[in-house]
Amino acid sequence: MRSHLLNDTNAERYRRTVTEGVERVAAKIAATDRPFTGITADALAPRIESIDLDRPLGDTTAVLDELEEVYLRDAVYFHHPRYLAHLNCPVVIPAVLGEAVLSAVNSSLDTWDQSAGGTLIERKLVDWTTARIGLGPAADGVFTSGGSQSNLQALLLAREEAKTDSLEKLRIFASEVSHFSVKKSAQLLGLGQDAVITIPVDHDKRMRTVALARELERCAQDGLVPMAVVATAGTTDFGSIDPLPEIAELCEQYGTWMHVDAAYGCGLLASVKYRDRIDGIEHADSVTVDYHKSFFQPVSSSAVLVKDAATLRHATYHAEYLNPRRMVQERIPNQVDKSLQTTRRFDALKLWMTLRTMGADGIGQLFDEVCDLAVRGWELLAADPRYDVVVEPSLSTLVFRYIPAAVTDPAEIDRANLYARKALFASGDAVVAGTKVSGRHYLKFTLLNPETTVDDMAAVLDLIAGHAEQYLGESVVRAS
Repeated sequence: MRSHLLNDTNAERYRRTVTEGVERVAAKIAATDRPFTGITADALAPRIESIDLDRPLGDTTAVLDELEEVYLRDAVYFHHPRYLAHLNCPVVIPAVLGEAVLSAVNSSLDTWDQSAGGTLIERKLVDWTTARIGLGPAADGVFTSGGSQSNLQALLLAREEAKTDSLEKLRIFASEVSHFSVKKSAQLLGLGQDAVITIPVDHDKRMRTVALARELERCAQDGLVPMAVVATAGTTDFGSIDPLPEIAELCEQYGTWMHVDAAYGCGLLASVKYRDRIDGIEHADSVTVDYHKSFFQPVSSSAVLVKDAATLRHATYHAEYLNPRRMVQERIPNQVDKSLQTTRRFDALKLWMTLRTMGADGIGQLFDEVCDLAVRGWELLAADPRYDVVVEPSLSTLVFRYIPAAVTDPAEIDRANLYARKALFASGDAVVAGTKVSGRHYLKFTLLNPETTVDDMAAVLDLIAGHAEQYLGESVVRAS
């Protein structure tokens, strides 16, 4: 069994094995002609359930053959231009190379004696990102598993910085289209979901600052403590960006922590054309960024960043076997002092490899392309009488609804849109997402692939209409 260990003796075996795996994946990607096969869970589950994990195949070639059947053949491929569903991006090759390196070396970024240069690379990338945001010389941060963890840690810091001894008095303010992790974080932090006060949005799905001001004042009058305002720079459903400068002014007025959830919109930090859309982010006390969305990085690659490094002390615990207090005096850099995680992958290497190969402008150009594509998609939908499109894009998301001319029942239109999405997914020809707007079912294009074209979007819209019309035709037959 030692022959499977990665060490100096087996370095050549490692090279051959990984090369074989890479060649399989490369061949699969090259041959992929649609984003999904349409297989169902009921069809695939028996094959996986039949595998006896206590009877190994003993040979990686045989394992790769099996993997083709149970995973690779039926995976959802985000690199395909007609994958238009969630915030999943195609990944850049330098980052994939970084993934291979970090997996093989297997550094753990909790302490210096497990990572060495990895710690310094992560810190350099944190400094690079805080400088792009404009958080100032006292800023700091740490990589996380994703936006939900980043939001949780930011709100933990806000809770600890709040001037009250009563958790029951704390309130968080977020727009009605903010990420679900805000309420989940409130629950995990012992505040309860009711501690989150939902602020309505305007026509463009941006937080109404007049309503925010009113709720902050009401909070103060009721003797409650405005713990944090969560402004979103790129909502999941609409890509909308809250009015950051105005929110910053209100947070300063009421002494409230300002957190910006820029998990999606962080790509604008590298944008050549649209950086001004997140002006005001520099006033934040904390910021969430997901490089694995708009920086084209493999999952996972995220960070939580703060204006004042001292606030990260609220996540600090010391263990004699890991990061004893004496290490602080000895200036030994341990990232676990800032993190909610202990063992942590060297995910920062992927972004490092990307920046050192492509540069920030290279990343920004890719994100600008999908933002430009969204504008053309908006024009396409606005001119198509079959569809109602909700809001002009701020980033690269389009939310729309098929509206048949002969049907007036909103519930029936809901069912037609739901059917069309399900049928499209089952066909494997394209993948789109869905959401609700004012209680009605809508569909969604999340555009993160620069290879997607207007023709791709037009073709998918025709497919959606075809599936919806098929449902409505069958519905008429059923009714008769």
